[in-house]
Amino acid sequence: MNETLRLAEVLISKASVTPDDAGCQELLADELQPLGFVCERIMAGPTDAQVTNLWAKYTAPTLPNGDLAPLLVFAGHTDVVPTGPREAWASDPFTPTHRDGHLYGRGASDMKTSLAAMVVAIREFRVAQPAAPLSIAMLITSDEEGPAKDGTALVCKKLVERGEQLNYCIVGEPTSVKQTGDMIKNGRRGSMSGRLVVKGIQGHIAYPHMARNPIHEAAPALAALAAIEWDQGNAFFPPTSWQISNIHGGTGASNVIPGEVVIDFNFRFCTESTPESLQARVEAVLQQHGLTYDLTWSISGLPFLTETGTLVEAVQAAIRSETGIETELSTSGGTSDGRFIAQICPQVIELGPTNATIHKINECVPLADIAPLKNIYKRVMALLAGV
Repeated sequence: MNETLRLAEVLISKASVTPDDAGCQELLADELQPLGFVCERIMAGPTDAQVTNLWAKYTAPTLPNGDLAPLLVFAGHTDVVPTGPREAWASDPFTPTHRDGHLYGRGASDMKTSLAAMVVAIREFRVAQPAAPLSIAMLITSDEEGPAKDGTALVCKKLVERGEQLNYCIVGEPTSVKQTGDMIKNGRRGSMSGRLVVKGIQGHIAYPHMARNPIHEAAPALAALAAIEWDQGNAFFPPTSWQISNIHGGTGASNVIPGEVVIDFNFRFCTESTPESLQARVEAVLQQHGLTYDLTWSISGLPFLTETGTLVEAVQAAIRSETGIETELSTSGGTSDGRFIAQICPQVIELGPTNATIHKINECVPLADIAPLKNIYKRVMALLAGV
């Protein structure tokens, strides 16, 4: 058994359902400390749902010109989503199992295989190139699958406060489609949600002139919002989209005009739009339709984009060398912790195994893809260090 597979199986065997780390980060720290890493544990959140974070850093010697060596951060999460009905799994979700050429278990794809590949790649690189001019860190949280309030976002804030300079970051999210390395994420769309409460006057449905129906009043405004072209996207992102997710209104009785209707909606927005511009355009439509309303906003992530440059080129070259694949750059999919790291690091990409089974029953990764992922991470370090 190769070392990456062994470590992945140990991690999978730990039932680290968010926000429980279940000892995964201590295991990683034990692997990193002998390699010269200083490991800092950062606990946060309420006592009944405490989040575990790990910031582990190896600092390379100062460069001959007196500058600091560039810092590459490997980022990821030890928490996993709940298993769902365990009886639906073909094997226990926390017992790593080989079947049909795959490694099965909760977290196999999202993202314990990536964590194992990162640690083994770092070990092999540090042993082979002990004097390489590249500082390396790992930023690991147990709060990625949950609210994401006390995890990577909190650690990034602390790093800014202490003046830590990040140059490159690889997030180990499962980005591949058919084979490890066939797709990487060099950006993600932003996500902004709104809750709109349109107010009317409740009354008897037989006396509409004595009431004001907020559903009727809101409908034209919602139709107008649904018809807007918010932007046209760009070479990296599809156009910004606006979608209603929930509508709640009425008392449950068939003879009562409701007093209010609540509409939940979400923007997935690209770098062509800003939260401020989108909010202003929504408000303008609502005011144009004369609605009486309350509107609250929440931003769960800003869009980020890493254009072709040092990190993207190194990752492309490493994938090409290891697999022969010309990787596809993509910004599709949901959000990740890359959205927080991109606020303090100029070059962020996501690279991990295939994602076809993430969050599903019988989550798995191809066994044949595990060693290549480790080798890609290792080769990226060599390319960034110029060794």
